[in-house]
Amino acid sequence: MLKGGALSYLEKLRHVQQINNSWLCIGLDPQPDKLPVEAVARWDEPLLPFNRAIIDATADLVCAYKPNLGFYLQWGAAGVIALERTIAYIPDHIPIILDAKIGDIGHTQAAWGKGLYDEWGVDAITVNPFVGAPAVRPLLSGRPEKAVYVLARTSNPGAQQFQGDLTDGHGLSADVMRAAPAWAGDGDGHCGFVVGATYPAELAAARALAPSANFLIPGIGAQGGDLHAAVVYGSDAFAGPVINAGRSVLYASAGLDFADAARAAARALRDDINRLREAAALPARS
Repeated sequence: MLKGGALSYLEKLRHVQQINNSWLCIGLDPQPDKLPVEAVARWDEPLLPFNRAIIDATADLVCAYKPNLGFYLQWGAAGVIALERTIAYIPDHIPIILDAKIGDIGHTQAAWGKGLYDEWGVDAITVNPFVGAPAVRPLLSGRPEKAVYVLARTSNPGAQQFQGDLTDGHGLSADVMRAAPAWAGDGDGHCGFVVGATYPAELAAARALAPSANFLIPGIGAQGGDLHAAVVYGSDAFAGPVINAGRSVLYASAGLDFADAARAAARALRDDINRLREAAALPARS
């Protein structure tokens, strides 16, 4: 615990994982062609009421929410306003990971940090590490209550072209995972990694390369990622991984019952994760 009783990012994450018995994160990614037509037809600005309904239905089932910036920018200024209000609506005890994949030189990253951390109040940001340490240090320096998730192994089919193969320890992904832990020091925020569940063997290799880093694991649900590997190799010594699902939860129904359907899908996925945790005999953390 930090001075003044505040929690570090990992403490906040672990706390809600214990309360909700959940490693599930929901990606709040509104797509115009997938929003439930019957429901959103009642709203002039559909994003915020849609997101509020999803949050109300699932807040006791998740360990985090992850809105992706791109899904809001496509709506222009109205989308940015909806994102800001969505962030404000999420209960304070639940971490918010803004998926923006930012990665620029130091003073630009510092501006991102001021806007996303200080103004919007998100807890973590996804970061592209291509420019190296300057993409991370300005975001974490002196912010122990915050985190970044550095792109290490993305879940898309073409990931290996530039990222390499983590299982042989060579390539960009492996280099990033070796270097990035040094980009945060004592008193700074946490440097975690994005490692996709669509490459299960590489999840195991990633954990070996970064034994103490928290993992944000996309690719579950619509992308068909390996949930068993996400559970077995995702957990670190302090907290469970953040296992993200988006479309399979948000769009479980195209009708007026979309929020109830989202809750049912989220509960089923959380329970599947917990059954795998029990089968793997992963220790409970107090």
